[in-house]
Amino acid sequence: MESSTLRVAVTRSPIRFLLSWWPWRAIAYLATGAALGALTAAVVAIAALLSIYIVGLVLLAACLLMGIPIARWERARLRLVDEEPTFDPHSRVAERGWRVWLRTRLRERVTWRELGYAVVNASILCWIDALVLVLCLGTVFFGVEVSLTEPGVPTHYRIIFVLASVAFLPVATYIIAAWAAGRAEIARAVLSPRDAELDRMLNEVTLSRSALAAAFDAERRRIERDLHDGAQQRLIALSMSLGMAKLDVPAGSAAAEQVGDAQQQAKLALQDLRDLIRGIHPQVLAERGLAAAVDDVAARSPIPVDVQLPIRRMPADVESTAYFAVCEALANVARHAGASRVSVSGRLAESTLFLDVTDDGSGGADPAQGTGLAGLGHRLAVLGGTMMLDSPAGGGTRLRMEIPCRHFA
Repeated sequence: MESSTLRVAVTRSPIRFLLSWWPWRAIAYLATGAALGALTAAVVAIAALLSIYIVGLVLLAACLLMGIPIARWERARLRLVDEEPTFDPHSRVAERGWRVWLRTRLRERVTWRELGYAVVNASILCWIDALVLVLCLGTVFFGVEVSLTEPGVPTHYRIIFVLASVAFLPVATYIIAAWAAGRAEIARAVLSPRDAELDRMLNEVTLSRSALAAAFDAERRRIERDLHDGAQQRLIALSMSLGMAKLDVPAGSAAAEQVGDAQQQAKLALQDLRDLIRGIHPQVLAERGLAAAVDDVAARSPIPVDVQLPIRRMPADVESTAYFAVCEALANVARHAGASRVSVSGRLAESTLFLDVTDDGSGGADPAQGTGLAGLGHRLAVLGGTMMLDSPAGGGTRLRMEIPCRHFA
């Protein structure tokens, strides 16, 4: 398998390396680097000489942004010695116009980092590139030229010069490759750092996950609203119509029994629908907040629940996540814990909502056993929340949930 970077290639078999394209790519990398640095130095020198004129001042001002095209060229040149993808760390400019672009670029730290790299490249690195190439390749060609063209040199000296040049060629190749590999690592670390790329990808994933969660929550609210204002009202009207119809039929007749059964079924369907709506997104959560919604859940719990939660309103996504997390925790307690009492407490501190669900049950809860705790942890992770479980066997269970809450309503 072909190596993807020069740094890896120099560490493998010397014969394979010398017979590959990597030495030529290293030479091309250093040669283009020397040319780019020399060109940059020449442009800056010309701008400085012309600074007594307006055009020179404009050129000097433009030199503040020279790091951007130089960095772009450097990232393209990296493909010669490093085939791993590079990325442009500049943020995308959404609006059009050179003024917006210029203002955005001047405010970015990466612009000034690229300018610093361009200065160091033009003043130091490019000259080292040229020096390495001249010393290494020049020594080889000088020995060959002396052995072939210099008059008056004895034959045995010519042979020695040729053999010495041939023997030094692999050494010169490794010196060039080593400096080129180090030079590429410097360029990547400054202009396209891998950690920054991973951070950007992580931020994009986080934003996408938050946007997906917000869209899902909005869709859930829409479904709840449609069911509440549509299907629920129709079932209420149906139940009332059946009640009116029951008054018009003889009491005790078969028709009266059938109408009564239909009315009862309509009431049960209405109750099921209300439970479904409450499970999608309870109205009390949207209107009165987390504390009132958890009180409502506690009142319907088969196990007594003590609730102590902050009354202060929080962002809708935080309240929704906290509510469903508490509901899942209480459902787990009712199904698996064998507890006689549960307490739900919470507090706001350091821009974080801390929730504790504690029961006096049998303990031994394990997220790996499929008790819903793993899904609860995934729900919290959408907002960057965490979950800690303390559940010794026979000692009850304490579930601590932390949800970032950086702003309040």
